[in-house]
Parts: sequence; structure tokens; C-alpha cells
Amino acid sequence: MSDAPSPLSFRDFRLYWVARFSLVMAQNAMVIIIGWQVYDIARGKLGMSEREAAFQLGLIGVAQFLPLLLLTLFSGWVADRIDRRWVARGAVALELACALSLAMLTASGGITLPPLFAIAALLGVARAFAGPAMSPLAANLVPPASLPRAIAMSSIAWQTGAVAGPALGGYLYAVSAETPYWTSAALFGIAFVALMFIRPVPRAAIDRTVHPWTQMIEGLRYTRQNRILLGAISLDLFAVLLGGATALLPVYARDILHTGPEGLGHLRAAPAVGAALTALWFSYRPLEREVGTRMFLAVGFFGLSTVVFGFSKVEWLSIVALAVLGAADMVSVYVRSSLIQLHTPDAMRGRVSAVSQVFISGSNELGEAQSGVAAALLGPVAAVVTGGIGAILVTGLWAKYFPELRNARSFAPPPALDETLARETPA
Repeated sequence: MSDAPSPLSFRDFRLYWVARFSLVMAQNAMVIIIGWQVYDIARGKLGMSEREAAFQLGLIGVAQFLPLLLLTLFSGWVADRIDRRWVARGAVALELACALSLAMLTASGGITLPPLFAIAALLGVARAFAGPAMSPLAANLVPPASLPRAIAMSSIAWQTGAVAGPALGGYLYAVSAETPYWTSAALFGIAFVALMFIRPVPRAAIDRTVHPWTQMIEGLRYTRQNRILLGAISLDLFAVLLGGATALLPVYARDILHTGPEGLGHLRAAPAVGAALTALWFSYRPLEREVGTRMFLAVGFFGLSTVVFGFSKVEWLSIVALAVLGAADMVSVYVRSSLIQLHTPDAMRGRVSAVSQVFISGSNELGEAQSGVAAALLGPVAAVVTGGIGAILVTGLWAKYFPELRNARSFAPPPALDETLARETPA
């Protein structure tokens, strides 16, 4: 167990943890119901076939991803130039407005595909700013020695919210269609209040004499030049892009496993359960050795678990496969997040986090689009299985072409960068 102080011993990090947990739980409760409503409207009211409705799920992923792609450079620059607390507060306020809008539209019976797609795009805008602000903020609230545990605990907040959110959304939707959205609005409110109580934090100053456009692309340049960061971020992009089965969970819940919205909540929560347990372990036993090799092994298991899920026709086996998938993904997330925060100067953490976020969102939202298109062409089972095989193949290729990442023994940054981080990160 690490001798560094627990991140929870710091008041502002506790507030940050509450905000992150509430935010993620609200986001996941909303997203799963948006997906269910899109699929249900397409299959029911519009009479689309299974494959056509699955394609609509893919389009929802595109609607969320495009704002992230278009705003990445700008949102990262904003997170490094403006107080990150206020950037995060503004993003959460927009998500609160989206939740209230969906609640009122659903309660009135006027919910259709166009407003669902429009609000999904607005949620993408909010996430474009929330990610680059929230992720680096954790590093500003604890001393460097506590940062690996803080990353693990932040991941626990994320994964616990991801466990509770889908299940909460599924169960509340069974009560009434609008209840999940009202609940999400309340959770966004809690996150906003917690962020309001975080005190000002010292940050490294950004050079205001450099042209803003030059500053915006510095995050891309830094990521491209750091082979360890580039390998870790791009591995996640392509593995999850190909192996993203979660977009098709409504298809599996309704037409393959026949479990309904409650079963959808179980399926959606299963990866987060595995991930949360893994993050909890890392919060007490931080990963310290052979981090690169373990990341590659984890991504390989991610692909294998995806294949098992794709073939499964039994709910319990599907849940187990998804839980293993989530645990493997958490190892990759933990390694990648630690490398980004520990290998990046604070003055650039917002921009580098924005680059990482667009890669992650590319793997998630574009993975949903890819899964939807593949399901429309091949059928849902073939789409999931071939995607899992593709993730395994990507792991082998990246292990060959990124030896710097494969041979990474620890999270320790190079000596020169380590001195820079020691000067910039508050004790």
C-alpha cells in the first residue's frame, strides 16, 4: 500500500469526488435512456427493422462525437487559460439544462428523434469542455505523491457512477419515462454545487504572448512527440473503436436476450462493476511495475471478452463477459490516465487532456457509430464478434510499433520533465 497521503484527506478533492460521481451517474442514466428511446421509437412508432434501428443508435454516437471533435483544440485551450473550476461549472450547467429539457419533452409526450439527436449534440458540447477541465483539476487538488491514488479514486467515482447510473436509469424508466431525466437533473445540480465549493487552486501560468492558435495545437504536438502518450491514447482509440459492444446493448436486451429495460440496466452496469472493482484495488495497491506490458495484456482481454459477449445468448454469461471487459478496460484507463497526468506539465494538462478526450470519445462515440453500421450490414452478433477480434489484432500491432510503451516499466516521467512537474504542481 502506498505511503502517500490519501487523496480523500484533502477537502477540495472530496468535493471533486462528489462532483465527479454525481456528474457521471447523471450522464450515464441519461445516455442509456436516450439510446433506449431512440431504439424504441425507431422500432415502434417508425416501424424500422432491427438493423435500421441499430443504425439510428450509431447516429446518436455521431451526434455526440462531432461537437467533441470540432471543439477539442478550443476547449483544451480554454481549460488551460481560464479557471478550470468555472469551465467545469459551465459545462455541468449546460448538462442540467439538457436533462430538464428531456424531462419536460418526455412528460409532455412530445419526444421524437429530432430533439433526442439535438440534445445528444448539446451533451457532446458540454462534455467537450467538462473533460479537459475536470481531469487536470484532480492533479491541482493533491500533492504529486498522492496523484496515482487520486487518479484511481477519480476512476472509482467515474466507474461507480457508471454502475449506478444505467441501473438507476433503467429502473426509473420502468416507473415513468421522464423520471430518469428529473433524477439526472437533480444529480447535475449536486455536481454543480460541489464544484462551486472548491477553493481556488494555483496553476502554472500559460504564456499569453504566444498566439492562441499556436497554444491550441501545442497539445497535439506534445502528444505526437511523446511516443508513450501517443501509443497509450491511440491504442485505446482503435481497440475500443473496433470492440465497442455497448452501443448495441439495447439490441441485445430487446431482441437477443429478451430482458427489457431492466435487463438493459444490468448489461450496461456490468462493465462498470468490473471496472469499479479494479479501480478500488488500484486505489489501495497502485500499479507500479511493468505498466506497459500490463496495459497491452488488458486490451487483449478486452477484445477476447467482447468476442465472448457477442456469441452469448444467456444473460448471466453476457453479464460476466461485460464485467471482465470492464475490468480489462479499467487497467488500460488507469495506465493511460496516469501517464497523461504524470508526463504532462500542468500548464498543458488541459490541452493534452482534450486531445486524449477526443481519442477516447472517438473510440466510444465513433465506436457506437461503427457498431451501428456494422450491425446494419452484418447483424448485431457478427458486428460485435468481428469488432472484438479486431481489438485483439490492434493490440498485437501496437505492441510491435510502440516499443516505448511496451517497455514502460513504471509511470515515472523523464528526469527533465519530472523537475518541471515538481516546480509546477503545488505541494
